[in-house]
Amino acid sequence: MLTRRDAGLRAHSHQYALPGGRIDDGEDAVAAARRELHEEVALQTAPDHVLGLLDDYQTRSGYIITPVVIWSDQASTMVAQPGEVEAIFIIDIDELDRPDSPRWIDIAESDRPVLQLPLLNRLIHAPTGALLYQFGEVAVHGRLARIDQVEEPIWAWR
Repeated sequence: MLTRRDAGLRAHSHQYALPGGRIDDGEDAVAAARRELHEEVALQTAPDHVLGLLDDYQTRSGYIITPVVIWSDQASTMVAQPGEVEAIFIIDIDELDRPDSPRWIDIAESDRPVLQLPLLNRLIHAPTGALLYQFGEVAVHGRLARIDQVEEPIWAWR
């Protein structure tokens, strides 16, 4: 599942993203991820729906993202919450395994490659693209893949 963030959000508005947000006092990353799923797309999950964690991703804008992989068979009940999410997209696992994906681009501003993940007739960049790439490699193919050297496009550095 992928969302498009609401246009009115202060940070990263209108970007494609996975549900998420800050960890509240008393929460860990798993509890925060489950709460954010409910707040952003009205999806209620139980602790035993959590399959595991992927690598943390430190963004150029100063955030550390801890990806939590959660299973649910209730995708049809999701609703984009106004002010948080503009749209929800269900991504078929086969989309993560396309022959034209991922794309790696070299840029002069960094020695790390920029990732472009073709999805939804768009190019999804890091950090979201990096998280989806790692999920596909690890969960779908059982291959070790690290994302700490995956670069974001320059426009995301703010």
